[in-house]
Amino acid sequence: MLDVDRRQVLAYRIAAHGLHRTDSDPARLAVFDLGVQDVTARDTAALALAARLAGTVTARTLADDPGFVLAWTHRGAPHYHRAAEFPRLVPALFPLHDADAEARMLWQRKEVATAGMPATEVLLTAARAMREVVGTTMTKGTASTAVTRVVPAGLSRWCRPCQATHIHEQLMRLAAPLAGLRLEAGVSPATLTPLEGRPRVPTKPDIPAATRIVGHYLRLHGPASAADAAGFVGTTRRTVAEDLWPAELTEVRVEGKPAYLPTDRVAALEQPPEPDLVRLLPPWDPFLQARDRALLVPDKAHQKELWKIIGNPGALLARGEIAGVWRTRSAGRRLEVTLTPFLPLPRAERAEAEAEAERAAAVRGYAEARVRWQDAA
Repeated sequence: MLDVDRRQVLAYRIAAHGLHRTDSDPARLAVFDLGVQDVTARDTAALALAARLAGTVTARTLADDPGFVLAWTHRGAPHYHRAAEFPRLVPALFPLHDADAEARMLWQRKEVATAGMPATEVLLTAARAMREVVGTTMTKGTASTAVTRVVPAGLSRWCRPCQATHIHEQLMRLAAPLAGLRLEAGVSPATLTPLEGRPRVPTKPDIPAATRIVGHYLRLHGPASAADAAGFVGTTRRTVAEDLWPAELTEVRVEGKPAYLPTDRVAALEQPPEPDLVRLLPPWDPFLQARDRALLVPDKAHQKELWKIIGNPGALLARGEIAGVWRTRSAGRRLEVTLTPFLPLPRAERAEAEAEAERAAAVRGYAEARVRWQDAA
């Protein structure tokens, strides 16, 4: 059995994620096999591209490209996907059974009881209602109001921030792609619009397609476990291990613990290229979506600094390690970037990080960046 340490795994993942910046075509990036999460207000998908692509990237690179579609998909979060592949992804998002549906919706048994129907039927009911009432472009708030009027009362809840009763937030997000709805790219507030050639609401899962999602996770974030993949999908470890576990996997040991990788990627793990690079990764970057956070960042205090409940910073990636965090603040035509290293950084690496900050500022449409280094707390 192959034994590897965490530095070798990180070097493999850096290459798998395209962070060596050898491509200039976003459609060729392997991260789009899973999708790239986007927070429009922070241009996270565009910054993720800039960390991977040679050439110019702007905040509109993906939004203006008809080859990509933005939708609520994995865990109900907005992700960019290749448009040609999106119709095949939709049935892969359909739950396999009620336990799977409950996990994806973040529901407890009491919520299912209030709904008065099994969890899978809850999601189907919401998807059919959304397909019926969202026949044209609507803001999220307008769509929520319209859907709430037609779904059973048990599918809604009182929302304290909105001071209104409306369909459960996560339920609406999971139902939207099943209803043939995408998000308008680069638009705030979130706005839904029907897909061209809108498909019917699926009525059963596509298990091979769902299994491919797990396989893509293992290719990008492997070697990993079924629990890790389940965390990304938003389901239970048992669902992945029993129903969605791909064939042709090889078991390896990472720091002495068993983990799995597609067999055709073992050679790449054995001899990954040297991660001799510095990148500024945005919050929710694909590289940071791995669920084995202790492997990415062993120090618990640093984990808490990087993955927060609200307001995640970006990550400073330097020479194969997450070596710090970065935050930004707008100052007119200038983007102020604060870099906080976790580890000592030589002058050359600091200079590279500052060049990456200039690149991030250009992506977001600022004339320049002003960089400030700050000691970790």
